[in-house]
This record gives sequence, structure tokens and C-alpha cells, in this order.
Amino acid sequence: MIADIKKRALHRAKILEGQMRGVQKMIDNEEYCMDILTQNLAIQKSIGSLNKLILENHLKTCSKDQLASSSETEQKKAIDELLKLYELSSIRGKNGG
Repeated sequence: MIADIKKRALHRAKILEGQMRGVQKMIDNEEYCMDILTQNLAIQKSIGSLNKLILENHLKTCSKDQLASSSETEQKKAIDELLKLYELSSIRGKNGG
């Protein structure tokens, strides 16, 4: 991984770990459901930020190399990976495609 992205991704992962422990404690303490849901939404946003960092790293390293390759197999692999990720993402569902 690119050093700066790795540092930021690990920091984000540690924040997520703390947020999850917080949710577990909130559930255990039977806190107000809306507060738990609000925290869950914050976690989802944090996961999105982490995913963006990981994708940025992948595009700047693996995908870049695969797409620049003279091998059509490597190029196809990069494209297929990105299309699969696109299908897994909520973007596809939101656009109705």
C-alpha cells in the first residue's frame, strides 16, 4: 500500500473499531434506539471513507499497473474487478441500473 494511504486507512479502521465498541455498549445499556441508529449511520459513513481510501490505493497501484499492461488478460481483470465492485456498491441500486 502507499504509505500515506495505509496510515490514513489504519487510522480510520481504529476509529471504526471504537465506534463499534460504542454501539455494543449502547445496545447493552439499552440506550435510546434513535441514538444507536445515529451512531450506526456515522459508522456507515466511516466505512465509506475507509472504502474510498482502499479504492484510491487500488486504483493508484494494482489497477494502474493492470490497465497499463500489454496483456489483455491483465487489462480485462482490472476492468472486471471494478465492474464487480460497482455492482456490489449502492451506486447501482440508487441509479436503478
